[in-house]
Amino acid sequence: MSSKKIKKRLRKARYIIYKETSHNPIDNLWAFFGSLLALSVIGLLQILFKNGDSQDLLFLIGAFGATSVLLFGATNSPLAQPRNMIFGSLISANIGVSIYKLFNPSDFLWLSPALAVSLSILAMQYTKTLHPPGGAIALIANIGSTEIKEMSFFYVIYPVLSGVVILFIVALIFNNISRNRIYPYRNVNIRKLGYFQKILFWRAESLPIKKIK
Repeated sequence: MSSKKIKKRLRKARYIIYKETSHNPIDNLWAFFGSLLALSVIGLLQILFKNGDSQDLLFLIGAFGATSVLLFGATNSPLAQPRNMIFGSLISANIGVSIYKLFNPSDFLWLSPALAVSLSILAMQYTKTLHPPGGAIALIANIGSTEIKEMSFFYVIYPVLSGVVILFIVALIFNNISRNRIYPYRNVNIRKLGYFQKILFWRAESLPIKKIK
């Protein structure tokens, strides 16, 4: 194979790989600072409401890391929109706790976590609220610490509901500061919108629609 063909294929491969993973450097910074702020606020809740000598991070569960990736790194993804994030998380939390209460994890450790995640996926698909971190939320309800398991359905209220509400509010306030971003995502001409036009997403019918060529 000639060196010209090799170079051509390398350029093509580099274009495909880099094109799929490259991002606007400014948007990358928005993603960094947005996720930093949102998770820091949840972390502050953990400090304020720490339960005695408990070392469990009840407010800051691992699923919120994945949610932050979607909210601040892929703001236009259908999986990151409020309906999916909020309801997908709550549905999964309820299913996770219900499965834990129905099965004795010590006897069905091989089944209850898998069933909780699988049922959560099914429920999110049928309700059109698919949110990948929901699987982790259901899983944590079954394999989390003793303190999390003892919370029963309070787990749905906190850390799940409290966390997703904080993440949503920070995403709504922070993502719309950038002229290149809008959250929740709508098919509009972003650059023609002011900040308050973007955050008042329930008035979307009055916004200028982007013309698709």
